Amino acid sequence: MSIESTIPLLFRERVRCYPDVVAQTWKDSSGSFVRRSYRELYGDVLDMAEALRGLGVKRGDLVGLISDNRREWLIADLAVLALGAADVPRGCDSMEKEIAYILSTTECRIAFAENRSQLHKILALRSEMPLLSRVILFAEPAIADAEAAREAGIELLSFHAVLAQGSVARNGAVDELESIMKAVKSEDVATVIFTSGTTGEPKGVMLTHGNYTWQLERIPQVLHVEPGDMWITVLPVWHSFERLMQYIILERGSGMAYSKPVASIMLPDIAAIKPQIIPGVPRLWEALAAGILRTVRKEGGAKKALFLFFVAVGRRWCSARDLVFGRVVRFTPRIRLFDTLLGLLPWLLLSPLRALGDVLVFRKVRARLGGRVRICISGGGALQNEVDSFYQAIGLNMLEGYGITETAPLLSFRDQWKPRPGCVGKIFAETECRIVDAEELERVVEEANGGAWRAPYELGPGKNGVILVRGGQVMKGYYKRPDLTSRVIDAGGWFNTGDLGMLSYDGEIKITGRAKDTIVLRGGENVEPAPIERAIKGFPLVESVVVLGQDCKYLAALIVPAKDALLAWAQENDIPCEDYESLLENPAVVQLFRSEIDARVNRQTGFRPFEYIFRFSFLGDSFQVGKELSGKQEMMRHRILELYREEILLLFAE
Repeated sequence: MSIESTIPLLFRERVRCYPDVVAQTWKDSSGSFVRRSYRELYGDVLDMAEALRGLGVKRGDLVGLISDNRREWLIADLAVLALGAADVPRGCDSMEKEIAYILSTTECRIAFAENRSQLHKILALRSEMPLLSRVILFAEPAIADAEAAREAGIELLSFHAVLAQGSVARNGAVDELESIMKAVKSEDVATVIFTSGTTGEPKGVMLTHGNYTWQLERIPQVLHVEPGDMWITVLPVWHSFERLMQYIILERGSGMAYSKPVASIMLPDIAAIKPQIIPGVPRLWEALAAGILRTVRKEGGAKKALFLFFVAVGRRWCSARDLVFGRVVRFTPRIRLFDTLLGLLPWLLLSPLRALGDVLVFRKVRARLGGRVRICISGGGALQNEVDSFYQAIGLNMLEGYGITETAPLLSFRDQWKPRPGCVGKIFAETECRIVDAEELERVVEEANGGAWRAPYELGPGKNGVILVRGGQVMKGYYKRPDLTSRVIDAGGWFNTGDLGMLSYDGEIKITGRAKDTIVLRGGENVEPAPIERAIKGFPLVESVVVLGQDCKYLAALIVPAKDALLAWAQENDIPCEDYESLLENPAVVQLFRSEIDARVNRQTGFRPFEYIFRFSFLGDSFQVGKELSGKQEMMRHRILELYREEILLLFAE
């Protein structure tokens, strides 16, 4: 089924189909839930669009949007897109320099900001954003804030006051605004999302209306959502994953309830809202599972023993069921009939116990999640197998997807009706996927020297390599950086995801690592390791450092000390040194590096808490060309992950 070509037109059509369905639910200052229908939300969007038009926003403009997830974010986003403009989103954890770089690079004249904290980040580096003239604050601005903004040459406006002005100016008319909406094209840029850069230079990913609508047209093939279904929304909406989730909600005519990713807030909200669908990142699902297990262990005794027993039964039952019904991922050739025969008897024998566990234990657990949850969605990082199997065991359908910002973001998604654990789903229909040799790809791109290149031949199923994709969700390019765009998109439109993975014989994909530098933590945070590594290498006793943490809770580092310098330091400070290996284990040496790392990677030096180095360990030998280093003496991260697998596992051991 084809859908409208742009986000505003799609939204308008859903308003016509489901005018009285609840679109947004949030808590007011008294803690009571407020509901807003599609018709009412559309009125808000038109009012804001009219107000922005009065402020001079027109097609092709870029508007800043510095805020975390809240109902005003969606109104601002849809209003900007309705005028043919594009927004430049960022979260409240952004540093002053990031915001200044993003708003100045995109030449934003107007920006939305969530609260006074974000306003003062903007004001702190006002001189770096000479074109910015207005800031619209979601929270009601104080008199002192307005004065501070005026002194900086910025007009501070209240979101709700602007909305009211737009309502008066529009006076109920929709024809002119809808004619502007119709002029927006599928190929027009809808947003410029900057990848995290910290002290480095972020890249602005240009995503079009067509990138989003292309995915929305195909989502129903793997995800069944009914009009009126309620979703809980807690994730940072400036991230591409949550943004797409909200567009799916609108396209399906369902509703979103705003909460916070904190168990003490989220669980009561879920119990009150009783949602059918909950999207989250791996860290959220881990925290909820850990909370359930912690509660059970506190109760102790028979309840604890019963719960753990039935979870173990549930896991085995799910494994047997997967064999019987062909839910096993095939990275090597398998005969389905043999799998069915192998799993049939255990599945039949365990089914009564699994049903008993559901009655005695699992229904109570699901009741804490409102009792109506049909689908749990995990994205923004790899879900741990143990966590995945836990939710499957207690009867929750956990669907995992894969994608990155540059693909808006989804490339694959587990089928709701036939989910297969051990992978991140099947590549979307009409998305092409090719696995290629990492070293061959690097050679081809380097030989092109910034010019056009052609993707190498693909490897077969079950072979590990770099994931290349081609499809309608691939970005338009990096904002004002054709040089960077040409390095990741070849002459035939193949995009280099920078991820390592393998395809199954059934077209499913498994992520095995990352060939590019960006690290995605378990909470969905994107981290560029290079700036952190540069900061640590500022310590003269460090020869090499590799920051790690893909799909983990925190960052860690492998450090190669500068051997001669360290030995000299030990002699000067009377540190006993029987041999170099024992010196690296000396508490004084460990404390020295701990102090120096903390002094270089902290908030004052421009890093956020999730970018701090939680653990580190030493490597005794220098990196060598052909081993850890390429011919250009650049670190080959995928090689380092293979060579030091045991050391890395210890760094992230619980």
